[in-house]
Amino acid sequence: MRRRILPFVIVGQSILFLAHWLIYETLVGLQVATTSRQILAARVALAALSVTFLPATLLAWRYSNGLVRGFYRVAAVWLGLLNYLFLAACGSWIGYGLAAALGHQSAKRDIALVMFGAGLVAGIYGLLNSMHIRVRHVTVKLPNLPAPWRGRLAAFVSDVHLGHVRGYRFAKRLAALLTGLSPDIVLVGGDMYDGTKADVQRLAEPFREIVTPLGTYFVAGNHEEFSDRRKYLDAVKRSGVHVLNNEKVVVDGLQIVGVHHHESVNTEQYRAILRQANLDPNCASILLTHAPNHLPVAAEEKIDLQLSGHTHAGQFFPYTWITKRIYGPFVYGLKRLGTLLVYTSCGVGTWGPPLRLGTAPEVVLIGFE
Repeated sequence: MRRRILPFVIVGQSILFLAHWLIYETLVGLQVATTSRQILAARVALAALSVTFLPATLLAWRYSNGLVRGFYRVAAVWLGLLNYLFLAACGSWIGYGLAAALGHQSAKRDIALVMFGAGLVAGIYGLLNSMHIRVRHVTVKLPNLPAPWRGRLAAFVSDVHLGHVRGYRFAKRLAALLTGLSPDIVLVGGDMYDGTKADVQRLAEPFREIVTPLGTYFVAGNHEEFSDRRKYLDAVKRSGVHVLNNEKVVVDGLQIVGVHHHESVNTEQYRAILRQANLDPNCASILLTHAPNHLPVAAEEKIDLQLSGHTHAGQFFPYTWITKRIYGPFVYGLKRLGTLLVYTSCGVGTWGPPLRLGTAPEVVLIGFE
């Protein structure tokens, strides 16, 4: 385990050092920090902040107490702000280069102040935006939908990421929101937990308070599989949520298949699970699986609607661009592949920095026609 972690720590910490060094050189080189006291303060602050996130992450994997949670939250918030301050530093040098080419070398401090101000505003907005859950309404028309399901509502939520940043109070707020929407059924598409050390049973307890006529169903995401996923699945079960262990259930005539993330990664294993479900082609079906992987397999097996998360839609810029390159049109929202409808949620929680820019945390309310 240590052999696997050490290269990650070395590479990750080196990148963090370089990012903080560039910010420092920009503050000093473009004369934002000019006095000896300002320069010393920038040097000390950035040096200290550069070694917060990786130690906080390593501690978070082993401990769950108020001190560690507080340290991790501060480090995670700073990592989010660092993203935009780093972009601001890059933009400052580009702007200064253009200004110098036009004979305005003296504008370098003003350019840097504008860039860092914009970066700080973007980061703060992203932090605030990540706290405000939106309810997204979509309507789907499924072939062979059982008559009792016409007009019903399903609430779909994914990527809650309960742990050191989003904790018990967030779970309580989410449970209250879901109950307030009055869905007939709740579907949870994995990554309920962040994967760090936590009291997993306590974090799951608020889901017991969700009131629906047809229950709440769950499949594991990749974060439940960072270690033995059984502890997470057991906690979810004890909270009254139905865990779909690579199986099909029929809920008032509607077929719902749940496949855990690990089993969905291998194409042949994934296909075998879907075939073993013995889907009735004359009855509508929903597939609940964490990531929008191997979509042609679900289409070939005649799934009508797939519900996934995992992508976070990139969570915040510029990773929104990168994630879209990976998942294409299925990175977010309701899309179609042949006869298969796919809804990929950007999730309700966050991973790493509690920040969203270009995306918004969501609960999806699905109406059936």
